[in-house]
Amino acid sequence: MEYYTQQDQRKKQTIVGTYIYRAIVNQQKLRIIMKKLKFIYLLSATALSLGMISCGGSSKPEDTKEVAQEQNDANKDTKSAEKDADFVVNAAEINLEEIQLGQLAQTKGMTAEVKDLGKMMETAHTKAMADLKNLASQKNIAIPTSLTENGQDAYKKLSDKTGTDFDKEYADMMVKGHKDAIDKFEDASKNANDAEIKAWANSMLPELNTHLEHATITKDKLK
Repeated sequence: MEYYTQQDQRKKQTIVGTYIYRAIVNQQKLRIIMKKLKFIYLLSATALSLGMISCGGSSKPEDTKEVAQEQNDANKDTKSAEKDADFVVNAAEINLEEIQLGQLAQTKGMTAEVKDLGKMMETAHTKAMADLKNLASQKNIAIPTSLTENGQDAYKKLSDKTGTDFDKEYADMMVKGHKDAIDKFEDASKNANDAEIKAWANSMLPELNTHLEHATITKDKLK
């Protein structure tokens, strides 16, 4: 029968503790390495996709929102950072859509109210997008810089309308879109992990509520 002194037991505990510590550290290193490899793979896949398109390939371009989200997922080490990045991506998507739809409303709108609403949206969301680009750059967050698939679908849906149907559709889209945007911004203003992202989201709420009010008034006039 073997007998162990207290010193032997302490030595064994130290060895076991060291192995456990090393295992935890190695897991953390592996997680970081996997994220970097995922980011490199994403960049390579994007470059390959662009190359196929430039060479006349029939490959469908990736959704700009998905590309940005995948880059952020590979670049962020915590769930809270990923959630903040998702909000910034969503905010960019909203701004891009509002700018394009606002321009379309100024061109195809029948009533002065719709044209004025479109001008308000284009002006306000162009400024918001510029501010968001600066914030995203500071936080190393990738964002879409052209219409996402959702934005393209909304643009096509609206552009297919004419006359009073166009005006009613645009006003309705602005009401629904801004209600959804306000929900997202209110959540970020309370729950974002990054203080500057939280502050920016909060600073945008008064203007978004003003937009919703104008869109609602315009929609009611078109009934």
